[in-house]
Amino acid sequence: MEPGSEGPFKRLAREVAKFGAVGVVGTVVNFAVSNLLWHLTSLQAVRANVIATIVAIGCNYVGFRYFTYRDRDKSARTKELSLFLAFSLVGLVIENGILFAAIYGFGWDSSLQRNVFKVLGIGIATLFRFWSYRSWVFKALPVEDEGEEPAAKAKPFLGPQPEPLPRPKQHVS
Repeated sequence: MEPGSEGPFKRLAREVAKFGAVGVVGTVVNFAVSNLLWHLTSLQAVRANVIATIVAIGCNYVGFRYFTYRDRDKSARTKELSLFLAFSLVGLVIENGILFAAIYGFGWDSSLQRNVFKVLGIGIATLFRFWSYRSWVFKALPVEDEGEEPAAKAKPFLGPQPEPLPRPKQHVS
């Protein structure tokens, strides 16, 4: 293998590691903000957690765009940000839905219980976010082989073409 070229599993492992690094920072921000709001304000637990999740989403976008997916397509930032926010909103609903169910469905509202269900919610939402961000938001640019001729890169419009038949030999008398 050439330097700089790597297999798909190594690329995926690197992507997961970078996604995880940004996610750890976002999770720390999320926990810090939510616990500060839970202990220093009279906001309801889920409302405070929604605010914390929104702050973390902002931090994560910067990390994903400029660290994890900095080599991805940057041509449509408005669409990228819109999709990011839409999928992040789904993640927010997953995370806070689990916290809501724990608090209002089961009455588990101690500080420890809130944080346990926050971890569960973030974990499930993270799986969804990883899939959606890499599939829909930060799309990979197509890889081009540098050594191929342009004609070899072109794909036929109507699919694979059969080999041309050999021309019959002409006899000149």
